[in-house]
Amino acid sequence: MAQTDEATPGSTPTPGPAPGTAGGERPRLGIGMVGYAFMGRVHSQAWRSAPAFFDLPVRPVMAALCGRSAEGTARAAEQMGWAAVETDWRELIAREDVDVVDICTPGDSHARIAIAALEAGKHVLCEKPLANTVAEAEAMADAARAAAARGVHAMVAFNYRRVPAIALAARWVAEGRLGEIRHVRAQYLQDWIVDPDFPLVWRLRRELAGSGALGDIGAHIIDTAQFITGQHLTQVSALTETFITRRPLAETSAGLSAGVGGAETGEVDVDDAALFIGRFSGGALASFEATRFATGRKNALRIEINGSAASVAFDFEAMNELWFHDHALPAEEAGFRRVLVTEPGHPYAGAWWPPGHGLGYEHTFTHEVKDFVQAIASGAAPSPSFDDGLRVQRVLAAVERSAADQSRLTAVRQT
Repeated sequence: MAQTDEATPGSTPTPGPAPGTAGGERPRLGIGMVGYAFMGRVHSQAWRSAPAFFDLPVRPVMAALCGRSAEGTARAAEQMGWAAVETDWRELIAREDVDVVDICTPGDSHARIAIAALEAGKHVLCEKPLANTVAEAEAMADAARAAAARGVHAMVAFNYRRVPAIALAARWVAEGRLGEIRHVRAQYLQDWIVDPDFPLVWRLRRELAGSGALGDIGAHIIDTAQFITGQHLTQVSALTETFITRRPLAETSAGLSAGVGGAETGEVDVDDAALFIGRFSGGALASFEATRFATGRKNALRIEINGSAASVAFDFEAMNELWFHDHALPAEEAGFRRVLVTEPGHPYAGAWWPPGHGLGYEHTFTHEVKDFVQAIASGAAPSPSFDDGLRVQRVLAAVERSAADQSRLTAVRQT
């Protein structure tokens, strides 16, 4: 199994200078976002909704949106509520009205944008996975630690940590309710590229995405498992597969079939599916599956954790539910029971609707923004940190090494 790297934790930061105030209002926190496609739209909604549902100590202001197309960015800014437009991320970072840089671009640009923003004294929220390579992630984590010493904060956007049911599971593990953790089973199942005529989008190109299902959705279940258990993966043994190796180019695929009728195709050079087993730092055994070819599954992020005293199970396609088994009960009464995670005392849920009124995918990003803003305002280190993102990146690298070497046990580097 591959040994996983342990990132060096950063020192506890001291609070940075408070953003400027106006007319006795809460301090202003100017947000600049790079990228306005799927993730950009979700993050934009989060920046709009967080102040409406949570009592934030500062006032987020959507100052500027950055994209390569002036026309497209202007259209997106008007639709999503951004005050100004930039077409160069360097100009966005240089703006005096931007205190936070939110990075919603493909992974190949994360490192250079994040490092430049941190060095310029801007807080950074960066989409996952942190980078496309371990070297890039290490450079980002180094920059984040240096910035933290100046009161400048960075967080990686693993939004599933902010699902109330997942946060509740982590709370129960931390309280010892599951006892000794022995097994972790995690899956992320989708089917959105089963069609061979689906185009060669950026997520299927290594130079832009770094990896395929492994980095895109596998990163989520790695972080989720480490978050809930409070442990980290130390060894992995993996298999990966690419089922469809050529696809129509995105710009020429309309009305054409791959390899038929003159359609121009390109190589898919990332994985379609990744399977691996692993061992956690506390000794628990683990299995992970990330695939975009699970026909019929749309967004099934599933995790089950078995402990000596109890078990929990979760499936994002029923995201307001957490299943709990108390092993102390007699066999005649024992079994998994459903907990509807919508009560005021459950993580995040009390800010929203009455009990039983479920939350959705978009709420996880609102919770993410809320936690990030509160950390900035208090001078606390936000979580997950860039060191957490680096830890996930090292697991991804170990999985790829194991699959490439066909090794039964591949070490995830620790330093």
